[in-house]
Amino acid sequence: MSASASRTSPGALPSRRSVLAGTGAGVLAATVLPAAAARADGAEAGPPLGEYDVVVVGSGAAGMTAALTAARRGLSVLVVEKAPTFGGSAARSGAGIWLPNNSVILGAGVPDTPQKAATYLAAVVGPEVPADRQAAFLANGPRMLDFVMANSPLRFRFMEGYSDYYPNLPGGLPNGRSIEPDQIDGNILGAELARLNPAYMPVPAGMVVFSADYKWLNLAAVNAKGLAVSTECLARGAKAALLGQKPLTMGQALAAGLRAGLQRAGVPVWLNSPLVDLVQEGGAVTGVVVEKEGVRGTVRARRGVVVGSGGFEHNAQMRAQYQQQPIGTQWSVGAKENTGDGIRAGQRAGAALALMDDAWWGPSIPLPGEPYFCLAERTLPGGLIVNGNGARFVNEAAPYSDVVHVMYEKDRGAAGSHIPAWLIVDQNYRNKYLFKDVLPTIVFPDSWYEAGAAKKAWTWDALAGQIGVPAAALRATLNRFNAQAWTGNDTDFQRGATAYDHYYTDPNVHPNSCLAPIWAPPFYAFKIVPGDLGTKGGIVTDARARALRADGSVIRGLYAAGNASAAVMGHSYAGAGSTIGPAMTFGYVAANDIADA
Repeated sequence: MSASASRTSPGALPSRRSVLAGTGAGVLAATVLPAAAARADGAEAGPPLGEYDVVVVGSGAAGMTAALTAARRGLSVLVVEKAPTFGGSAARSGAGIWLPNNSVILGAGVPDTPQKAATYLAAVVGPEVPADRQAAFLANGPRMLDFVMANSPLRFRFMEGYSDYYPNLPGGLPNGRSIEPDQIDGNILGAELARLNPAYMPVPAGMVVFSADYKWLNLAAVNAKGLAVSTECLARGAKAALLGQKPLTMGQALAAGLRAGLQRAGVPVWLNSPLVDLVQEGGAVTGVVVEKEGVRGTVRARRGVVVGSGGFEHNAQMRAQYQQQPIGTQWSVGAKENTGDGIRAGQRAGAALALMDDAWWGPSIPLPGEPYFCLAERTLPGGLIVNGNGARFVNEAAPYSDVVHVMYEKDRGAAGSHIPAWLIVDQNYRNKYLFKDVLPTIVFPDSWYEAGAAKKAWTWDALAGQIGVPAAALRATLNRFNAQAWTGNDTDFQRGATAYDHYYTDPNVHPNSCLAPIWAPPFYAFKIVPGDLGTKGGIVTDARARALRADGSVIRGLYAAGNASAAVMGHSYAGAGSTIGPAMTFGYVAANDIADA
């Protein structure tokens, strides 16, 4: 299937070509083999491994929320997980959660209303996402959060000041709607804590850090509040140590809290148990084929299967099939087990797919071992991004997904000119700000330079030579940028025009906290590639999280949520946590629909 064919909007009818290429095999399995299991790679389904009301595939935020909901609704539930750990990409994340009108933000005095939220979401995602799916997310998100807090140890904090990504749109909130998990003591999980998927970026030893703290930790060397927040993080760590706690925050807290809820509800989680395929009988999904401890067998689902197995970011074949080049599985920070298993199983069962060309993009530096997803680094004053011609081409402080969309859009017809791009900073920048986990003034690891991810030179021209851009063009770009930085007015790309632009910046810099000239040698350049937090295309679902065929009909017994489903955000991104908020919400919606049937 071509990338253009995968652009079909959720709930809409794909083209005939899309149907033939993407769903024919699944329709055949559903109609010609109504009493048999749909099989992957011609393998036999194997012996029965159990029977439950609901089987949930995946133990990320979507899957565990679905399992918790179904269990508390009185259903017997099994979670099957491919990885040797639980938590998926959610456990690796900062765990921002975008949920308008939830009780946490309303309690914090956020002036949100259902009308504001609906107006804003519609403006962000456009008509591509059916209105009833948008409404289902907005209506059920607050209910889901209250349910999770009532049935798990999770509590949440308002991420004050973390603006919606498009605060200037109608209904947008400059102070934000995002929340994150409060601190949890990992001891509540007992031995199960050892099976929690590790964080993408571990919290520094001896500290307890929330996502909202990182903005200030970046500024600890130059800002009084930054220093105060750093001190507070250390104090939290010291307190936890004195109490004998194993403090968890961000994605670690979210995954641990949901898993603790499942423990209390008596829900088994089978690790090292990958999905092989879905079982179909009479056109309905009635179970799954899994491999448990090396044995392939069938688990029957009397009421339904919820696919929450994540995206396909680590499946090179699928990325090559659906997404624009250049693309690489090595640029994603999603869980390495996310290879599209649930999406492909849903497709074989007849489900339509959408948004397969898109991902939760972000400018990333391909460091050795693992890419680094840039948030503050490209926004802080004293840096800019240039293409292969040595020219700026984007507002560096724009929402991260937008920056990569621009990279791809402008790369078309000029191969390689915008991918890779280069983030350029100077020593003045390095003397002030944290970069990834490297403290100000500290030299970068040699391995960054050896991998070609970082360059260093004492003049602009020398740096241009190292990154392969015309020296005259780079000089012209830097001179123009510096002149704009002194005035605080980016007339080229309007950096600093919105509240979001200013979130990861230095309030001590005037007149525009996003802009500072680049003048102090040595100069540094960092390779920027189109990384991601995961893919956002998958099974097309309705407002009840039910999987749909290409003709809009429902596949009985099959539900999808999270990155295994086509995102309710469409091709956009409303705010911090637009991945996890809808994932948890539609996991909740799916389980309730099953229980209500």
